[in-house]
Amino acid sequence: MDPYRPTSTYRLQLGPGLTLDRAADLVDYLDRLGAGAAYLSPILTAAPGSTHGYDVADPASVSAVLGGDPGRRTLVQRLHGRGMGAVVDIVPNHMSVAAPAANPWWWDVLRSGRDSSCARFFDVDWSAGPLELPVLADDGDGGAGALERLGVADDCLTYEDLRFPLAPGTYSPGDPPDRVHGRQHYRLVSWRRGRHRLSYRRFFDVTGLAAVRVEDPDVFAAAHAEILRWAERGELDGLRVDHPDGLSDPGGYLRRLRAAFDGWIVAEKILEPGEALPASWPVDGTTGYDALREVCGLFVDPAGESALTELAASLGAPTDTAAVQTESRRFAAREPLAPEVRRIAALTGTADREAAEAAVAELLASFGAYRSYLPEGRAVWDRAVERARAARPDLAAVLDAVDETVRADPAGELAVRIQQTSGMVMAKGTEDTAFYRATRFVALNEVGGDPARFGVGPAEFHSCCTRREAARPATMTALSTHDTKRSEDVRARLAVLSEIPEEFAAAVHRWRAACGIGDPALDLLAWQSLVGTWPVSAARMRDYLLKAAREQKERTGWIDGDPGFEAEVAAWPERVLSAEDLCADVAAFAARIRAAGWSNSLGQKLLHLAGPGVPDLYQGSELWDLSLVDPDNRRPVDFTCRQTHLERLERGRRPDVDATGEAKLHVVRTALHLRRGRDLRGYLPLEAAGPAAGHAVAFARGPRRDVVAVATRLPVGLAAAGGWGDTSLPLPGGSGPWTDALTGRVLLPQRTDGYCGPPLADLLDRYPVALLVRD
Repeated sequence: MDPYRPTSTYRLQLGPGLTLDRAADLVDYLDRLGAGAAYLSPILTAAPGSTHGYDVADPASVSAVLGGDPGRRTLVQRLHGRGMGAVVDIVPNHMSVAAPAANPWWWDVLRSGRDSSCARFFDVDWSAGPLELPVLADDGDGGAGALERLGVADDCLTYEDLRFPLAPGTYSPGDPPDRVHGRQHYRLVSWRRGRHRLSYRRFFDVTGLAAVRVEDPDVFAAAHAEILRWAERGELDGLRVDHPDGLSDPGGYLRRLRAAFDGWIVAEKILEPGEALPASWPVDGTTGYDALREVCGLFVDPAGESALTELAASLGAPTDTAAVQTESRRFAAREPLAPEVRRIAALTGTADREAAEAAVAELLASFGAYRSYLPEGRAVWDRAVERARAARPDLAAVLDAVDETVRADPAGELAVRIQQTSGMVMAKGTEDTAFYRATRFVALNEVGGDPARFGVGPAEFHSCCTRREAARPATMTALSTHDTKRSEDVRARLAVLSEIPEEFAAAVHRWRAACGIGDPALDLLAWQSLVGTWPVSAARMRDYLLKAAREQKERTGWIDGDPGFEAEVAAWPERVLSAEDLCADVAAFAARIRAAGWSNSLGQKLLHLAGPGVPDLYQGSELWDLSLVDPDNRRPVDFTCRQTHLERLERGRRPDVDATGEAKLHVVRTALHLRRGRDLRGYLPLEAAGPAAGHAVAFARGPRRDVVAVATRLPVGLAAAGGWGDTSLPLPGGSGPWTDALTGRVLLPQRTDGYCGPPLADLLDRYPVALLVRD
């Protein structure tokens, strides 16, 4: 029997507003849409009040808030009853410890210290003394004042609304709380302590998420017992593994997981351009950010780079995106991830601790990929060491010592901790800092992307697709996810700016003269975001820009904020929307690029759904979805509206491309049903012939090359050149007529008498895409 692989997945972000029972009610809609599987955000018991599920607190149970195990079973039964799969997101790297009472493992560690049966479950440095918990308020006194608010109640140490266990025999009635506190295996310390030194490894810089040691077989068994129970009962078809780069041995973990589960497995691995998934990982592929970069990049005009760079420079915003990324990674290593750097520096054996910390920070900031995966990723390691030496020759001796130790023992603690931390530095420095500082053209500032690479040409796109089909045909592909900085439709609209950069630059200069933001990079980000999401409410834009300003970590931040600057940022959306002339100008510009943005959206969606891999559809994105970074992209989805549009399509409607987004739903439904009914193995690039050939991207799928996807790229330039003219698309040879599944139009069979394929002016006269099928 062939291993399971879904034809496609539909991502559902579960939470109090979308429970497992509610998801079960959506199975009929997902089936009629054509989805092959429901792909669920984490469903194990999370921290109280969790809105996303990635802060798992108890891996032994299904979240009661989501509907518990009965809700899970009902959903799986309905999916399997429709021939659909159940794919679940799991989080092996960390657990929530923010509310200790919610996490039975952490509670036992706090109660019994290093003698706890769960002590080895977490990555704790027990040699550092009592476990430090950075939870106390700090008014500049190091948390001393907060200690006065400790209490004892119900056999627990209390602070505000938090409860902490008491070790046996450490409390007698009447004992002062501060003395009871001093007898515990933990110490409550200032929340600021987490910025400098901690004795447990975290998820990035989130002190409420503690790293789990799943490399230990017993820990692995305990953390996965519930998940594997579902698999043994035939109630689990696929797993999405969150953040494997944070594990001590990602490959070893995935091999153990594969031995226990024979379903579909994809790993959330961010690949840099040109990087391949480690060949030793027994998984079906990644979660699709590599495909996202390639597909979306097709619709960016490289000719617009110079003018957009000039615009950023004229405003005073950074233009050297590579330099910004490097400096942002240095910041991440020196500041939010300083505790991890200090712990690594202590392993180098260098007497000069300051030099050791500086060398480790520079090395972590020098990686060109998220992780080196030693020993097989030796080339990535060597390049990082070389870059660090070049940047800091004064630290060469320390770097040489680190290099020698790591080469000698790639599985040793020093090597492992550097590898675990390099991915965190890359993510915090690039995704969560540089992408908000280097805002020249934010359509490129996406997870897995490279803002310095301005677009993807058709030849590169076809090459990537060919490799994907050959190497990882069951990998997930994506355009929007819960982690993307902006939705696929926002990026598609912003891509139009690369075709009219001078016009956009002139508009920005007009707009900012009337209502600008003091920080140039944030100002440029704001105007692009406003145009990309128009029309958008002031509240949504305000929340987004405040998050962006804090992620920049320059004028303000999450920890040390600037209330005055934040007030300016928060007031900006309302100022723009209440200025009648300015608002009208922005609206007119957005209307100018809207149709081209729709064309790009349909093009990238069809190529995504028809291309190699297993396409994932993020919830709600079957219609136009102009969302920004989370939590904006977790807003409730109006499934009733989508079901209404779907019913219209099922009655034979072929919608216009308009503001309803029904045309996108038409493309999605048609392509997903085609994937379920056709063998799409194989990939053949097709080249158009004629004066506008560069504006067409097409490929054939299937063993008999009997499915062809066609998309329009750079639509503004195409229109300016007079349209398709006599450009045509030669189709694969074979007998039988072709039918465009989107329009129902029948094309003549391919001939050998000089006929060069259908004219694109005719083929794409109704939609900017075509999905041809030969029976």
